[in-house]
Amino acid sequence: MLTIHLDGEKREVGEGSTLSSVLSGHPGGCAIGIIRPATTEQSSTGSFSLSTTAGEVTVEAQGPAGRFFEKPGIAQSLALHWSDRYAAAFGPFPSSHKPERKPHLYERGDVILGCGGYDPARSYVIFSKSRHSADHGADATGGIIGTVVSGRGVLDRWTSGDTVTKVNPVMSWADTSRSFTTTDTGLLLEDGMQIVTHIGITAQGYTPERVTTEAAGSVEHLLLALQKGSFTVGRATSTHILDLHLAGTEDIPKEYRRPRREGTVTVRTTGQAAGGIYIYRADVPGSLVHSVVGQVVHGIELARLAQEHDRLAIRLQPQRIDLLGFPLATAQEIAKEHGITLTTDKEGADRIVISQEPGTTLDVLFEKKVNVTTAPAEKVIAIELDDENAPMSCEVFRRFTGLREHDAGMMPVFFKFDDVVLFKPAIAPGTKITPENQPAGESPAAALGITNDSRKGAGLVGVRLSAHAEFGPTSEPFEGTNIIGRVIDTEKLKKLREKEMVYIREVKR
Repeated sequence: MLTIHLDGEKREVGEGSTLSSVLSGHPGGCAIGIIRPATTEQSSTGSFSLSTTAGEVTVEAQGPAGRFFEKPGIAQSLALHWSDRYAAAFGPFPSSHKPERKPHLYERGDVILGCGGYDPARSYVIFSKSRHSADHGADATGGIIGTVVSGRGVLDRWTSGDTVTKVNPVMSWADTSRSFTTTDTGLLLEDGMQIVTHIGITAQGYTPERVTTEAAGSVEHLLLALQKGSFTVGRATSTHILDLHLAGTEDIPKEYRRPRREGTVTVRTTGQAAGGIYIYRADVPGSLVHSVVGQVVHGIELARLAQEHDRLAIRLQPQRIDLLGFPLATAQEIAKEHGITLTTDKEGADRIVISQEPGTTLDVLFEKKVNVTTAPAEKVIAIELDDENAPMSCEVFRRFTGLREHDAGMMPVFFKFDDVVLFKPAIAPGTKITPENQPAGESPAAALGITNDSRKGAGLVGVRLSAHAEFGPTSEPFEGTNIIGRVIDTEKLKKLREKEMVYIREVKR
């Protein structure tokens, strides 16, 4: 039998077993991190993993005082002594620091060496649960010996009786010559091999027990970017990996600037890569053009090993709450699952959600309620988009109708004649619509088209109810037409009126 570690869990497998034998439900095409033990050279990262009875916390030590965690048998001294809304203290145990009778300001996640009654013989490790000022019996520096960089939600779960069961240094792999990523599920397993299948990310401001909204807008972009459960590495450097598939997104709020430590997840807010999602595999300073949106809580090894063009499986908390495009009954079920009160403008079995307030997931979870606006199903037209053959045009269409962020969007009816309906979404001047996927021989019935840059009417969207051998859906010649998909609900088009706002719902293939 072989012993392997699958996402940190010890497994026994038979000789000759392959990677496929231990994978269940892993997304096809997503790379897996493989760490072979024979050539692994470990080096300390300066961080420590604290296993507690309520979950695991990773602490990044600061300065010489951080060596406190290296003391033999220290875990046996760390039982929860007291906890309140601001902090949790583990101990007591003897130490040699000199307490100063003075309050200090602490941030959430700070780890403090303090004492009770200004007596170092009754010292405590104190975890700050929220920003506060207090005299914890620390030394003149404030006593901060580290920062919680992973597992902050555990701080809010600690209750009487909880203890630290184990303290281990977090190791990195100095030699990765035989550690790699692979999509080969036929890879033979080796004794001692470590396998990392996914990266777990917790959004900034979210724990199951507590939600804050300091980064609600930029976190919503993270949830949108990774909602399909994968991260495509468009760039890999010594400090980070970057997913660029939503790069070019505008109006991302600058909300939560902090140092970018290993495992920090950010979104760039300005520049050509604005909207890109970064996962850091080394510490770098904070940046004015990056908002912190999350923290890796599992699988940092996979992020370290990832190469350009790798697609990585992501497990994200929380899941995005976006009700647009859903039938009202389905939206009510989703709200119920999350313990959220849903208020609607109008009841009815045929209603489709076209907007929601609050608009971000964290705000909805924080307020525990959501108000939705609906439209009758007859006013919501289902479409399919053809990303395979017209990726650039589909991207433009989604961006200016709202379908990039939601499953429902809108655009005004511009003109109707014969069997043609034209729409005029508010496409920004200068937007490029490069010719692609032009009709050949015949423009099919119900095809959805957009006029490309070869014609004066670039950006006009149209549908023709019948096939045509000469003109496309926007009544332009074939060379001026990009086919971007098809309209499913063609019968609804006949009832539309000029200047009317029409709602569209994208149906995924």
